[in-house]
Amino acid sequence: MPCSVTRKALFIGALAGIGCMMPPQGAALVQQTTQQFNFDTRFGRMELAMEQVSPKYTEEFIKRHRFWGGAIHVTDAEPLGQRMRGQENADVSVRLTWYRADEGELKTTMLKQKWHLYAAGWRLDSEERLDGDIGALGEKVEILTPDGPPRTAAQFPTLRLGAD
Repeated sequence: MPCSVTRKALFIGALAGIGCMMPPQGAALVQQTTQQFNFDTRFGRMELAMEQVSPKYTEEFIKRHRFWGGAIHVTDAEPLGQRMRGQENADVSVRLTWYRADEGELKTTMLKQKWHLYAAGWRLDSEERLDGDIGALGEKVEILTPDGPPRTAAQFPTLRLGAD
């Protein structure tokens, strides 16, 4: 009896080990892919991110992200959730926090990314701004400055305590 219990436990343990070694599939795989993609875009590794962009969206992706890492600094690109649309399509919502290098004001934009499962794996087919600040995806933004003379740095005289 103890021998059969041991064999049974070993068999169950082996099956569990095999299950842990299997690569993610379906919703888990798209989640893993989108997390890595958004991680790469956050840190300006566009050459790695481009591997996850579908051929039909590549040119538009390059156009929309041309300022990232230069005039636009991305501080975070966090996937918040995903909705599977069948087995081969998924919508992923992403919260993007960023700022313009010349302004320094932190902005937040909610994106919707559309992903499709191709033979080569999950690829980004499109993305759009759902809410928040405009300008992260290459939208034309007019920056207004106040009227009047340009501001100059203020310098105040140094006061020394106890000096004559």
